[in-house]
Amino acid sequence: MAGFELFTDGACSGNPGPGGWAFVLRGPGVVGDMERSGGEAQTTNNRMELMAVIEGLQTLAEPSEVRVVSDSEYVVKGLREWLDGWKARGWRTAAKKPVKNDDLWKRLDALRAMHRVRPEWIRGHNEHPENTRCDALAVAAIEAVRRGGGVRTG
Repeated sequence: MAGFELFTDGACSGNPGPGGWAFVLRGPGVVGDMERSGGEAQTTNNRMELMAVIEGLQTLAEPSEVRVVSDSEYVVKGLREWLDGWKARGWRTAAKKPVKNDDLWKRLDALRAMHRVRPEWIRGHNEHPENTRCDALAVAAIEAVRRGGGVRTG
């Protein structure tokens, strides 16, 4: 099983508001670092954090081991601690409320069934080169959305 590193970030200007996501993928068969980004006109920061991981994992055609590096505690805790419980409770939280962003969590869960995902949290805006790059790409995606530009780059 091939091993990859997927660095991700999401950003939002206002919450909700225009948002951007980005990832940097490194691993076998990837020449240099693969970078992609995109955005939405009306979204939230958490949705963009999830989209970054989803979009990154979707680029992998074969089952792979993937170290997912994110500054989002929401994404990392969701993958490590919450997702299996939500599924077992019919996409409800422990408080029996509907899971927020369940459409994206379901997509991420399907990708997690294909890949061995190992989430790792890092502190954001702490001079981590790949996180800094993802943040810059996500912010640029927000600007592209504001200008009426494309939804995806890379």
